[in-house]
Order: sequence, then C-alpha cells, then structure tokens
Amino acid sequence: MNIKVIAFDADDTLFVNEPYFEEAEKKFCVLLEDYLSHQGLSRELFTTQVNNLPLYGYGIKGYILSMIEAAIKVSNGTIGVDFISKIMEFGKELSQKPIELLDGVEETLQALQGRYKLVVATKGDLKDQQRKLHNSGLGPYFHHIEVMDDKHEINYEKLLKRLDIDASEFLMIGNSLKSDILPVLAIGGHAIHIPFHTTWEHERIDHAVEHENFRAFAKITDVLKVL
Repeated sequence: MNIKVIAFDADDTLFVNEPYFEEAEKKFCVLLEDYLSHQGLSRELFTTQVNNLPLYGYGIKGYILSMIEAAIKVSNGTIGVDFISKIMEFGKELSQKPIELLDGVEETLQALQGRYKLVVATKGDLKDQQRKLHNSGLGPYFHHIEVMDDKHEINYEKLLKRLDIDASEFLMIGNSLKSDILPVLAIGGHAIHIPFHTTWEHERIDHAVEHENFRAFAKITDVLKVL
C-alpha cells in the first residue's frame, strides 16, 4: 500500500457513542410505554429518524427532533409538554456524556503520527463532533477534521480532492461497513474495518465484504501490523 493519508471515523472507532444513544432510546421507550410496546416504540423511532435524515442529518439534534415527532405520532397528538420537556432533557444528557476513548486508540495514533497524515472523517452534527474531539484530547494528532453530512462516494471524493491525493493513497479506518468501508473501496481507496460491539441498525449490511483493498481486524492496534 502506498498510503499517504489515514482517515479515522470518530464515533465508535475513536470513542464510545452508540451505547449512549441506546441508553436514551430505552428511556424514551419507558417514558411512552403507556402508548405502545417498547419494541413498537423503537421501530417507530427508527423509522422516523431514517425518514428525517435528509432533513436533519446525523447527530443528537436530529435524533431528539425525531423522538419528539415519534412521540406525537404514537400518542395521536395528545403528548403533553412535560413529555416533550423530558425528551429534550435526553438530548442535553447526550450532549454532556463523558468522552470514553476506546482501547488502543491513543497508542495507535502515537505510532502512526509523523509517518502518515492523519485525519478524522466522520458524520454528524458539526458542533457536537467538534466538542467530542476537543474533549477527547486527540485533536493534536490530526492534520484535518472533516465532518460530513453523509458518507457516500461523492463525500469521500470531495475529501480526497481537498487533501490533494489519489484514492490509492487513502486509507479509511472505521467501525461501519456501510459508511466507512464500502464507499471508500468503490472509489479505489483502502479500508480497514474495526468492529464495535453494537452498531446502529441503519449502518448494518447483510453481506460479507471481499475486496483486495479491504482488511478487518479485531482491535485498532492490529492496524499497526500492516502500517
């Protein structure tokens, strides 16, 4: 591999994220359990959130707006102000969660810094991602931070253009096969999958990935075996 730039996903690759959203979802289901089963509420929230992605994008703000919309729907518009206020509190709690680095992250960044140009390529709410990266203490390791509205091929192509490199010189490391791996392979880049123990349903794929530029490791420090 003639790699010049290594990009890292942020959420659930560098630090914990999805478990906090799952925790908020459980609170949402408890709050509204008089209207629908927990399974039904989870499904309604997921559907609402996915339908709203073109409007709100990814991140806490869109998630909470989707929670409120789902609550209004399942209650047939009878949900009270107290319930809406409680849902808004869920969002504030999410925004104040501590940053928990995943095992081996800083060790890996220390080993790669200076040998490659390191960047963050993530999606979500710009302000929230900047907050998390700042509070993580990892900022100094990265040459560039890219917060995308989504992670399609065109988004990565734009990133490569800004970095002034060819796809063959780019390596993406992340936990989502759908967002971090497949689009990068499609444009001719390299990708390494580091699975996280839980994945948002929207990010799952139902087939194996086979590609000459693809590798999968159990933990992030394993990437040092090939870099």
